[in-house]
Amino acid sequence: MYRCILPALVLSTMPCAGYPATPGGKLTKIDLGKKILDRKNVSASPVRYRGANALLLMAAPDVANDATFAAIRGVTARDFVIEAVLSGAPVDDTTTARGFVGIAFRISEDREKFEAIYLRPTNAHADDQLRRNHTVQYISHPTHPWERLRADFPGQYEAYADVNPAEWIKVKIVVQGRTARLFVNGNREPALIVNDLKQPPTSGGIGLWVGPGSLGHFKSLRISVERPNFTPDSNRE
Repeated sequence: MYRCILPALVLSTMPCAGYPATPGGKLTKIDLGKKILDRKNVSASPVRYRGANALLLMAAPDVANDATFAAIRGVTARDFVIEAVLSGAPVDDTTTARGFVGIAFRISEDREKFEAIYLRPTNAHADDQLRRNHTVQYISHPTHPWERLRADFPGQYEAYADVNPAEWIKVKIVVQGRTARLFVNGNREPALIVNDLKQPPTSGGIGLWVGPGSLGHFKSLRISVERPNFTPDSNRE
């Protein structure tokens, strides 16, 4: 019988080349098989996907907001660098979903507030230029969903990135204070810059995010934090 070994999430305080990060703390490996995810309105399953062991997240079908993520238990950070390999695709050909997948951060303790940066991979190669411009997105839940940001600040919190649905995408998210930058597939120039994150710059949880009608696959994750906060359980090999 095939035994699926879940991918390890590696948390490191080692600085990432070319991007701001302050070293301090210790390298921590997280095994997703040890139930270290606090799920909010999502299912999580180990799978084999595109040649790799991965974690599949799907949003609950009856959720009408953006609170669909799996927080990493015992990990909080204020300023950090995240490097992830992920993939997003619609659940099937009948949905209008764009393959929403990304990273949630500064998640409040009660899981009611968070910020996120995510991708809409099917938008990237659409024939409609306006839709292409909506490939990556920043949101702040619950006060600033994508609908409000798009209506009040057209084009300011979303942008284009050259990605494909159902393929592995490398993302790097750098968060410092009120600023966040998203880098895609190793590009040194950011695909998205947010200079006024809507939540106060306080420490919060970090999680894997998936949107409605989408398959979110996560292959790996590394986090470099300035002031790490780990519970004792998260330090076990």
